[in-house]
Amino acid sequence: MSERKTMMWMNGRLIEQEKALLPFMTHALHYGSSVFEGIRIYDTPKGKAVFRLREHMVRFLNSAKVMCMAHPYTIEELIEATKLAVRHASPDSDYVRPLMWYGENDENRIVINPFKFKVNVAIACAHMGAYLGKENMEKGAKLITSSWTKMANTSTSLQAKIGGNYVNSILAKIEATQLGADECLMLNTNGTVAEGPGENIFMVKNGKLFTPPLASGVLEGITKDSVVTIAQDKGYQVIEKEITRSEVYMCDEFFMTGTAAEITPVRSLDERTIGDGRRGPITKVLQEAFFEAARGNDPRYVHWLTPVA
Repeated sequence: MSERKTMMWMNGRLIEQEKALLPFMTHALHYGSSVFEGIRIYDTPKGKAVFRLREHMVRFLNSAKVMCMAHPYTIEELIEATKLAVRHASPDSDYVRPLMWYGENDENRIVINPFKFKVNVAIACAHMGAYLGKENMEKGAKLITSSWTKMANTSTSLQAKIGGNYVNSILAKIEATQLGADECLMLNTNGTVAEGPGENIFMVKNGKLFTPPLASGVLEGITKDSVVTIAQDKGYQVIEKEITRSEVYMCDEFFMTGTAAEITPVRSLDERTIGDGRRGPITKVLQEAFFEAARGNDPRYVHWLTPVA
């Protein structure tokens, strides 16, 4: 029997992923003029399901709006395309990557303005696993404060997931890796805490949860929103406020959230131990509740899941 081919959805049809080739003059290849999403797939008692798919696709199309990308697809069509892509993905796929990008123009020119360039849309699946390491989901990740500052709201749209924006995150991630850390914390231009390269953050102090507001230069995370909902349902107070680096050193617990990171506790920042130096009790409660919801075991949050069968 022949080996099963990895398929993806691109511009309205399924194709073999290895055949998704881009022309050299693709605008996004040169200038980062793309928008994207990251979405988790979970195994549930009723089969595979995509976590908060509709909310991700709303943000995907809002990002495209910011980039003035003209495309023919509705949210409903992209939801169906995602389900199709997941059904034809490799069995170990647990992550969906929708991508929209400016392609080439008819004149084969290299210019900054992509307004008349072709817009492409694709949805592919991959295996992500525990993004910051399976062991760190319990013992906690080691962080440094990056020397790279998070871009300001006046520099770009931080509420849109624009490919080019993430060069800032890539530089920070490379630095963290070179210095032996699992991840890094990024400060904004005001010197207060923003987020990680691809994660929102939460600080726990005296039984309350604190997280930076959008004005601090953070993405309006969908996993973050899920955690806030779960925390409030469990009776925890969640407060948006600016957070200083020193406050993180002195807090009781600290954790990061994101589609890739899910809920990952942090054990240290800049060689300062946070709390007891391992996953804290509130982080543990929220982490376990999140996975119960994402895996379809909590009926209160079953509306967050889109079955793909």
